[in-house]
Amino acid sequence: MFNTFCKRPLWECNRRLVKVAQGQEPADMVVRHATLVSVTTHELLADTDIAIAEGRVAYLGLDGHTAEHCIGPETRVIDAAGAYVAPAFMDGHIHVESAMIGPSEYARAVVPHGTSGIYWDPHEAMNVAGLDALRELEKDSERVPLKCMITPGSCVPAVPGFEDTGSTIDAQDIRETMTWDSVVGLGEMMNDPGVLGCQDNPIEEINETLKAGKVVTGHFTVPDTDRLLDAYIASGVSCCHESTRAEDVTAKIRMGQYALMREGSAWHNLRELSKAVVGHAIDTRLVCLVSDDNHPETLVSEGHLDRILRKAVEYGIDPITAVQMVTINVAQCFEVARDMGSVTPGKCADLVFIDNLRDFGVQRVIIDGEVVAEGGRALFSPAPYVWPDFVFNSMHVATAIGPDTFRIPALDAAGNQLPDGDAEVRVMKSLPGLTVTIEEHDRVPVVDGCLQCLPDQDILKAFVFERHHDTGTYAAGFSRGFGIHGALAQTVAHDAHNLLVVGDDDEDMALAAQTLIDCGGGEVAVRDGRILGLVKLPILGLMSPRTVEEVAEEVRGVERAWADMGCTMPSPFMTMGLLSLACIPDLRLTNRGYVDCNTYRFVPIACE
Repeated sequence: MFNTFCKRPLWECNRRLVKVAQGQEPADMVVRHATLVSVTTHELLADTDIAIAEGRVAYLGLDGHTAEHCIGPETRVIDAAGAYVAPAFMDGHIHVESAMIGPSEYARAVVPHGTSGIYWDPHEAMNVAGLDALRELEKDSERVPLKCMITPGSCVPAVPGFEDTGSTIDAQDIRETMTWDSVVGLGEMMNDPGVLGCQDNPIEEINETLKAGKVVTGHFTVPDTDRLLDAYIASGVSCCHESTRAEDVTAKIRMGQYALMREGSAWHNLRELSKAVVGHAIDTRLVCLVSDDNHPETLVSEGHLDRILRKAVEYGIDPITAVQMVTINVAQCFEVARDMGSVTPGKCADLVFIDNLRDFGVQRVIIDGEVVAEGGRALFSPAPYVWPDFVFNSMHVATAIGPDTFRIPALDAAGNQLPDGDAEVRVMKSLPGLTVTIEEHDRVPVVDGCLQCLPDQDILKAFVFERHHDTGTYAAGFSRGFGIHGALAQTVAHDAHNLLVVGDDDEDMALAAQTLIDCGGGEVAVRDGRILGLVKLPILGLMSPRTVEEVAEEVRGVERAWADMGCTMPSPFMTMGLLSLACIPDLRLTNRGYVDCNTYRFVPIACE
């Protein structure tokens, strides 16, 4: 694959690299006395010198050899003083929008933590405004040194026919994006039923990507390690981040698929997934570490891939192996290892200086031979991006929302009125740290012809309102797992990003919904008629124009409100946002109704 993310293509500068390596021309920069983390040999190479020219590595001084012959009067010399120097980190699967900031601000947040590149699926923004949104995000990303390598959303909507999104992406759109310099592959193919059923659009999207010689990324949630997984991989999907069991990781890499082990702000899968490689004589070249979704507060307080590396080592993964999982393995997965992923001659000079291989404290970051971060701070500061007007006009909710809107008629599966008393209903149970929900059947009161929630049993009402096209459609269900009194609302509701409201009080739910309609989207917590916390996300209802530190503080305020309201779940905002994602088992709620995500059919609220 042709890589456009280097300072210069190798064929334009290899003559100079050849001369620098022999001392015939001076290097632009020389790093001396580094302890090189060699991801090609799984070694620590003491007292290594690294000569850099044209943004690439020209020479490695190993085994007592030095780069003194590469130093000229204008060469910048950096003494690493024994610090560990590794290839800078790459995240093999990330949704920037989940951090609630644009890509240039995201770069300012993650580059100081050692990240030089991200493989970014912008399907959140694309669900709201399609390729128009993607073009604006791409323009913003071009202003920073972070290598924002795009894998356009393949499933907009996530599962056709089950929800209403702001836009639709098809194979023709994917064919267009495959000609963009910023695009390196196809975003996660969540429509596994469509792939397994050989439906035209998902298969053609995969085929357009394969014809372009690019990588198809996956999203396989079926708990099958036999013929269904074989069939999904046979379609051309070469990596997947949706493993939740150690056996999923093992099965995928045995079949030649890259297993992307996830540890995000809310999705805490790595402890379990690490069991696939810890204590087993298994080759890990097809294993990567990814974050998928990070809250701004996580980036500010804990870091990015450096955070995941710390956890990997804590869970027993060898430190050098862990570094391989965010460097050379990722580069090989996306077929750019000729240019990135290792500190070796000819490769991009993307380096991270680390104090130790346990805490992974990042001291300095170099991208394409330029120092871009030191001491935990970015050395670049892009001006605020000037967003077009359309991104601030994404709230189109035709329904006149009031407390009565949140009454749930007690109807049986045939649409007949149920008598007052109680009724058995389907409930979406969310689990801390996981993306899945459990379908439960519980009895709730029926009063005056309407189903009631049971706050003392943590059974809350849930509503999803279409917010893109003024259709006025909405649907109701029940949720368990959040444990709050009051109401929560958000427009970050994967993947259609309609208006999602959960609560136990109809008046609070109405106030929460209307607050987000009025401010252009975001997340809000309400209790007893009072707004306890609010994050305004006016850019597509997903992102803020403010700095990551400012947004992180707003998010901390809302999370404190969640805790005050009774929620003990980590990153509950992210977990709640998946209640409407109709491509992960078991039960989800979209603006069209309850979806059984195992059989892919609509099901009624009442079980009787």
